[in-house]
Amino acid sequence: MTITRRLCIDLRLPMPSSSYIKLRVFFPFALGYFLSYLLRVVNAVLAPDLASGLGVGPSELGLLTATYFITFAASQLPLGILLDRFGPRKIEAFLLIFAAVGAFIFSRAQSLSGLIIGRALIGLGVSACLMAAFKAYVIWFRRQQLPLINGFQMAAGGLGALTATAPIEAALGITDWRGVFFILALISLAIAAAVFWVVPEKKTAVDSDSTRDQLRGIAHVFSSLTFWRIAPLTVMSQASFLSFQGLWSGPWLRDVAGFERAAIAHVLLTIAVAMVAGFIIMGAAAERLSRLGIKPIAVAVTGMSAFMAVQALLALEVTSWAHALWILFGIFGSTGIIPYAVLSQSFPLNLSGRVNTALNLLVFVAAFSAQWGIGAIISLWPGTADGGYAAPGYQAAFAMMLSLQVMSVLWFIFSSLIYHRRKQID
Repeated sequence: MTITRRLCIDLRLPMPSSSYIKLRVFFPFALGYFLSYLLRVVNAVLAPDLASGLGVGPSELGLLTATYFITFAASQLPLGILLDRFGPRKIEAFLLIFAAVGAFIFSRAQSLSGLIIGRALIGLGVSACLMAAFKAYVIWFRRQQLPLINGFQMAAGGLGALTATAPIEAALGITDWRGVFFILALISLAIAAAVFWVVPEKKTAVDSDSTRDQLRGIAHVFSSLTFWRIAPLTVMSQASFLSFQGLWSGPWLRDVAGFERAAIAHVLLTIAVAMVAGFIIMGAAAERLSRLGIKPIAVAVTGMSAFMAVQALLALEVTSWAHALWILFGIFGSTGIIPYAVLSQSFPLNLSGRVNTALNLLVFVAAFSAQWGIGAIISLWPGTADGGYAAPGYQAAFAMMLSLQVMSVLWFIFSSLIYHRRKQID
């Protein structure tokens, strides 16, 4: 019994409605993911300030920004166990304290190594912001509602990405990047308090699982063809989306499309708006079409295919359509989140945390490798006279990411044939 219900019984007050409780679940976790996404992509706007202030090249800048991904990824498997064992509310509130510490260290660092330490703690601190929400939604919402509520959760992250564009650029007129990160440290603490004190607690039977059982659950997920049929497709799509949207979209607009800094911030803002719209539209479409017999994974594959087509046009440097293409990039890049709901419905409730964190582990390892790797590829070409990066480097980076996504689609088709053949035999 929750504290709220106990008080209502003791004081003979009306019981809170189901909608009220679900709002208490949704909004604090949505704020957490808003913060997580803001911290993830803010370097796309701050990249010129960080590069000039520290004197780093594209490879070092990629490593600095991608450090978020590697610590984020490293925490995912233990995070899945912790979420299934102790619940999403306590785990996210605790970890957000590390995000606050990391943002504070980042704001005070005087060297590249100090910034990397701060960035690493930020990645660790926000590592539960999406997975804890997904776990909470599996507990509190009906399974049929998951694609839609997950879409709204991702939209909250999109608002964080939106805030990391033009609003952050405007904030730089008042303070510098150090002041921005100090403010983000305070916001992290406030959201940690909101998650801990506002979200209701709901005990489930899985809280009593032993550590050995939890580890067996991880092994079950990673040995499942159901998981591996879908995971590569999601991983490659999300790795490309996170890498470009989180850092390299801004430099591409500068070096390939020739946009000025204010115009770049505006385009990044519209990408974030498009992403928010994409999360909501694609989540709602997956839910509605599932009622007509069209599976959510079919919606996801269709959207990811369109996403690859957009990347192909960007690789071909169709700069006359640059703004429109990046808007489409934001819309169709959002479809990579649908398989999280698909997988969570394909496993028992007590494995939901480990399923999503297992997928997230692969996504963020790939995103770390891609974001750093893109910088390494770009650095193979000499820089331009005005301090930018050579356009052929971006073209090669897009080509690399596209080839990986094409291979993942081919694997999905091949493994699906095997999967359905096995089901027919069984």
